[in-house]
Amino acid sequence: MVKEGDLLWTPSPAFAEASNVTHFLRWLRDRRGLDFADYDALWRWSVTEIEAFWAALWTYFEVQSGTPYQRVLSSRDMAPGVRWFEGSTVNYAEHMLRFSGNGEDPAFFHLSETRPLGRTSRRSLGAQVRIVATRLRSLGVKPGDRVVSYMPNVPETAIAMLATVAIGAVWSSAAPEFGVKTVIERFSQIEPKVFFAADGYRFAGKDFPRFDEVQAIAAALPSLDHVIWLPYLNEGAELPPVADAILWRELMDHSEVPPHLFVYERVAHDHPLWIVFSSGTTGLPKAIAHSHVGALMEHLKLCHFHLNLKPGSVMFFYTTTGWVMWNIVLAGLLVGAAVVLYDGSPVHPEPDVLWRMAAETGTTCFGASPTYVQILERKGLEPGKTHDLSRLEAILLGGSPATPESFAWFYRAVKSDLWLTSQSGGTEIASGFVGASPTLPVHAGEIQTRMLGMDVHAWDDAGGDVTDAVGELVVTSPFPSMPVYFWNDRNGRRYHSSYFDVFPGAWRHGDFIKINRRGGCYIYGRSDSTLNRYGVRIGTAEIYRAVEQVDGVLDSLIVCCELPGGNFYMPLFVKLRPGTQLDDALRQRINARLRQDCSPRHVPDEIHQVADVPYTLTAKKMEIPVRKILMGWAPDKAASRDAMANPPALDAFIALAEDRRRIAVA
Repeated sequence: MVKEGDLLWTPSPAFAEASNVTHFLRWLRDRRGLDFADYDALWRWSVTEIEAFWAALWTYFEVQSGTPYQRVLSSRDMAPGVRWFEGSTVNYAEHMLRFSGNGEDPAFFHLSETRPLGRTSRRSLGAQVRIVATRLRSLGVKPGDRVVSYMPNVPETAIAMLATVAIGAVWSSAAPEFGVKTVIERFSQIEPKVFFAADGYRFAGKDFPRFDEVQAIAAALPSLDHVIWLPYLNEGAELPPVADAILWRELMDHSEVPPHLFVYERVAHDHPLWIVFSSGTTGLPKAIAHSHVGALMEHLKLCHFHLNLKPGSVMFFYTTTGWVMWNIVLAGLLVGAAVVLYDGSPVHPEPDVLWRMAAETGTTCFGASPTYVQILERKGLEPGKTHDLSRLEAILLGGSPATPESFAWFYRAVKSDLWLTSQSGGTEIASGFVGASPTLPVHAGEIQTRMLGMDVHAWDDAGGDVTDAVGELVVTSPFPSMPVYFWNDRNGRRYHSSYFDVFPGAWRHGDFIKINRRGGCYIYGRSDSTLNRYGVRIGTAEIYRAVEQVDGVLDSLIVCCELPGGNFYMPLFVKLRPGTQLDDALRQRINARLRQDCSPRHVPDEIHQVADVPYTLTAKKMEIPVRKILMGWAPDKAASRDAMANPPALDAFIALAEDRRRIAVA
C-alpha cells in the first residue's frame, strides 16, 4: 500500500530540460548573470529579491504596457494596499489574445451535454471578442462599469468575459446552478450595468430552465441597463420580460472589427479586472477585486512555471463558471495553449466522458478534484487502458487535499510516466500558494513545492517557523495577485480582518500546512474548522483519508464542538455505499482504522450515518456551518442553502441538533 511521501515519479532529463522552468533559469544566467543551481535556489531568490524577480518576469514575458512602470513594488510590508508596477497601463485580455499563431490554431475545444465536441480557432475567438466588445461600448459600457454573467461553461461565456475585460469594464460570474438568493447577494453588491444570462443548463441528462430565475435576478438589480440573453437549452427560447433584453445572436449581428481598428483599454495598475466571491456559506460573500496587472503577472508565472503550458499545450480542468478555477483555466490562453471547456456532469452519460474528451482533444494537462478521482476508483475505471492518452503529460489536482491513494491511482490506472501535481491556493489570490515544478520528483500525497514569488511558511501559534510539523499557512511577503480591495469594504476593515488580524505583518490564509525538509508541502484542511480536542489540534483531512479507506464508506464529515466546562463533542458523519448499514461492526472498523492510521485522539465520540455530506457550490465540505448548527445556531444563520450544492443534506444535522437540544432540556 502506498504511504505518504513515497517516491512515485522522477522527471526524465529530457522532460526537465525542455521545461519552462529550465528555460527561465538559462535566461536568467544569460541575460542577468544570475546562476541558480536548482528550483529551490530560484524560489529563495524570488522571495528575497522580490523586486528583481518580478521585474525579470516583466521583461521575460514581454508585458505590453502603454506607459513604463515607475517602480515594481511600493512597499515590502505584508498588508493591504501594496501597489505593484505603478505607472504601468496594461490590459489582461490583450495579452490573452496576442498569441494568434497561424490563426487556425485552436483557442477552445468545447463539449457539453447539449452540444457535440467543437473547436474555436484563435482567429475566430479574436473576431468574436472584438464584436462583443464593440457592441458593449455602443451600449454605453465604460471602463470600471460592472458586467455580470449567469451562464454555463461554454464559449459564449468566455467571449463575454474577454470582451468585458478588453474595454476596461469589470467582470463577475455566477454559475447557473446557483440559486436566486445566492446570485442576488453577490451581484447586488457590485451594481452591474449589463447581465449576460442563459435560458438554462443540462446536468446528468436533466434540463434545468432558468427563465424565472433570470427574471427574478434582473428585477433585483436596478442598476441594469441591458440583459444579453443566450438561448442555450432551447435555441428558440423567448426573451425574458425584462427591459432592454438583447439576444446573443443579435449582439453578434455586426460586421467584423479588424484587429488594427480595435483598441484595448489599457488601464492603471490598480484598475479592477474582475470580482470573485468567497463561498458565502454564512454571511454576505466577500466581493474580492483583483487588478489587471496583478492577475496578469501571477497567471503568466503560474501557467509557465507551475503548469508548464506552452503553445501547443491543451489545458482542461473540470470546473463551473462560479469557481475561480474557471478564470485560471482560461489563463492558459496567455501562453498560447488551447483550453478545453466542458459543461455537464463529469460522469454522464458514461463515467469516462472526460477521458474520452481528453483523448479526442489531445489534452496535455488534465485537472479535476480528488473527489472525482475517488468516484472513478470506486467504479473500477482504468482510462489509460481504454483511451489514447499519449499526449497527456500532467495531472492537476485541486479543490481539496489529495491523498496518497489518489496519486497512486493515476500511476496505476492512467499512465506510469506522468507529472502529477497537487496545488493549493484560493479565490482570494486567483492562483496557488503551493504547487508544482516539472523539474522536481513526485511523492505520494505531497505538493511538490512552494510557488515562485510566494513566501509561504508554516507557523506555530507564537509565529515561529516549523518544519516537518503542522502549522498555520502564512505568507510573509507581498505578491501581485493579492486583492486590490474588497468591493464596498469601507476603510478595508473586512479585507484586513480576513487575513491580517491573527499575525500582524503576515497573511494568514486559514489552512493548516506542513513543509518538510525537502520543501514538499501538505495541506491538512482549513484551520478555522480544526478539531481542537483537549488542546490538541487535528486536521480534518487526515481523518477523511483514514475513514474513506474503510470498505463501505463513500464520504465523511467530522466536527468538534466546544462544550461548557472545557469538554468537547466530536461526532463523525459517514455516507455509506448503497446496501451498507452503520452497525457496531462497521463502527469498530472505522475507529480501529483511525487509531491505527492517526491516533486514539482521532477517534470520534459518536458515528452517525447520513444520506449525504453537505457541500458548497464550489465542492467544499461544510464543516463550519455543521459545527455551528450542532452548537445551537439557527440553521438559516449558520448556512445559506442557496450557496449549497445539495441543500437537503443539511436536514440530518438540523435534526440531530434538535434531538440533542431536547435531551439537554429533559
